[in-house]
Amino acid sequence: MRALPIARITARLGAFIRAPARRTHSRKRRIPLAPAGGNVYDGAMTTPFEIFLAAPPGLEPVLAEEAAEAGFPAPRVLEGGVAFDGGWEEVMRANLVLRGATRVLARIGAFRALHLAQLDKRARRFPWGEVLRTDMPVRVDVTSRRSRIYHAGAARERIETALRESAGIPVAAPRDKESEDPPEDAIALKIRIEDDLVTISVDTSGPSLHKRGHKEAVNKAPLRETLAALFLRQCGYTGAEPVVDPMCGSGTFVIEAAEIAAGLLPGRSRRFAFEDLACFDPVRWAALKETAAPRVPAVTFHGSDRDEGAIRMSTANAARAGVTDWTRFTRLPVSEARPPEGTPGLVMVNPPYGARLGNPKLLAGLYGALGQTLKQHFTGWRVGLITSEERLARTTGLRFLPPGPPVPHGSLRIRLYRTDPL
Repeated sequence: MRALPIARITARLGAFIRAPARRTHSRKRRIPLAPAGGNVYDGAMTTPFEIFLAAPPGLEPVLAEEAAEAGFPAPRVLEGGVAFDGGWEEVMRANLVLRGATRVLARIGAFRALHLAQLDKRARRFPWGEVLRTDMPVRVDVTSRRSRIYHAGAARERIETALRESAGIPVAAPRDKESEDPPEDAIALKIRIEDDLVTISVDTSGPSLHKRGHKEAVNKAPLRETLAALFLRQCGYTGAEPVVDPMCGSGTFVIEAAEIAAGLLPGRSRRFAFEDLACFDPVRWAALKETAAPRVPAVTFHGSDRDEGAIRMSTANAARAGVTDWTRFTRLPVSEARPPEGTPGLVMVNPPYGARLGNPKLLAGLYGALGQTLKQHFTGWRVGLITSEERLARTTGLRFLPPGPPVPHGSLRIRLYRTDPL
């Protein structure tokens, strides 16, 4: 299918996203509004739309810092993520280069609707075909808050009918509530109705961005790559120092650190939902992927674990990620972990915690052994420790800085505990 010019797409969508003088009651998001009344098509513009980067709650400022460093313009911290203004090229690049984002949403338009009939009318006049394809099913999710249209199911039916009848776009069945990702063969269209404002977003990522595309083997209760990347950033890691994980599991911290040091883009090994949009430009996408500048790290990255299966998983995952030459995995109990030769760096560890992998009382000895090993053998190294149990963190005997914010991790809320150089 022929890709549509970005200027044409933004011009058509501009009629829906131009902001009038009127404001909404909510100040959490700066969404451009379509006219509150009269003709919806009241002009055209080429102003960029809002791009929203979903983040683990509590880590939005860390993701905003990463987005700013990556060159995205004026990222704004919002509840649940980070927003900035851009176009389809920025959408593609955000999916490709950002390590901490969970997914990337394109806010392609917004309009006011006070009742279902008005929603139906304006949904039928929306230029869906500029973004969505007639041969690619769409799955519609609707949420409603503080609005006269309060029945999300009825609103979803109106949107789905408009897609089918006015644009000829097929509609997939509603998603399984137990699944966070859309089906591989459907585009996720997210409709938020808040204060009578209908905001239309397209999930341009597809499967969650922690699924890098090259990690197949995982151990019990693994830490997601997106979380690992943000925790590494919180610890001041830039890729210039060695990283050691003495309880490496499937190797997430070690592999993520090695990829950062090697300049490998996190999205290099996977597909994205935007590749199935009508506005996808495959030539520009290929050019963006070629902008990567891999380099040979000046240091190596080390993981150890007492479980032989964990070492096999880590080694296999490192090979698929292309970082075998700079990673080392060894079967060792935590009490035998030692730093590599050279300058000190960062110890990053996600040990078992009570509600995740065992009884807190039985784990106290493990945390104590970890702390003793670090204090005796890792002088000059900084430590980043992830746990849901402050008591277990204190059992290490390490002098931690004030802990980071609680971050959801499955059914738990975990925190990052950091030290200055030991």
